[in-house]
Amino acid sequence: MPRDYPRTRRVGEQIQRELAMLVREQIKDPRLGMTTVSAVQVSRDFSHAKVYVTVLGEPEVQRQSLQVLRRAAGFLRHELGRRMLIRTVPELHFVYDESIERGSRLSDLIEQAVTEDKARHRD
Repeated sequence: MPRDYPRTRRVGEQIQRELAMLVREQIKDPRLGMTTVSAVQVSRDFSHAKVYVTVLGEPEVQRQSLQVLRRAAGFLRHELGRRMLIRTVPELHFVYDESIERGSRLSDLIEQAVTEDKARHRD
């Protein structure tokens, strides 16, 4: 597993904060659903950044929201360059983050197993 470099982590966290604000305030596309920037992973040379996003809603809303973000990547990168004091602004790659859905599904399964176990032991 690669080492986590503090500078890349700090830059990723700053990009995450700035992108969250930009998506909320600057992108006015009606196809964009309730979108959250959950994490940003920046390459060591700062040339690329994977932006993990979650979108509330049906799969079609999620797909459209990702499409809107991918089309707006150039604009968002330009705005990041204006707001941040870094030499190289990374190219943005938007990826849907399934970890929240997966966590929710696991919580539901655990709750269901506990409920079934309690019901079996009552008898």
